[in-house]
Amino acid sequence: MLNPVIDSDGAPFWRYAAAGELRVQACGDCGELRFPPRPCCPHCRSFASEWRSVDGRGRVWSYVVAHPPLLPDYAEQAPYVVLVVELADAPRVRLVGNLVERAGDPIGSLPPERVRVGAAVRVVFGDGGLPQWVLERP
Repeated sequence: MLNPVIDSDGAPFWRYAAAGELRVQACGDCGELRFPPRPCCPHCRSFASEWRSVDGRGRVWSYVVAHPPLLPDYAEQAPYVVLVVELADAPRVRLVGNLVERAGDPIGSLPPERVRVGAAVRVVFGDGGLPQWVLERP
């Protein structure tokens, strides 16, 4: 499995995820939530920031089913679903991740025909704190 490339702006996201917490960056001045993390608020141009907890529930905004040809480690697990999830308590924040049947399951553990745009999902954390998604109503 590929590991994320962690830069200084995104490092807190990954530290929280490794502890089983989903947090997103917020502007320290105007409070606007933003993802991906970046040094400057795109709304008010402030450089102040903080990390806020979100409840990890959302809806499938979009998805794709990955099929070979893929990198060798992923080809063995295909087909698998990659989601774009719009967070319920931060609707302008969208996160990408795999759909799995249960926390810790491999990325191809849920049949692709089970996912629909608009389906309710919640975050779970896989190896190393990698955020993944499960259906709220399997």
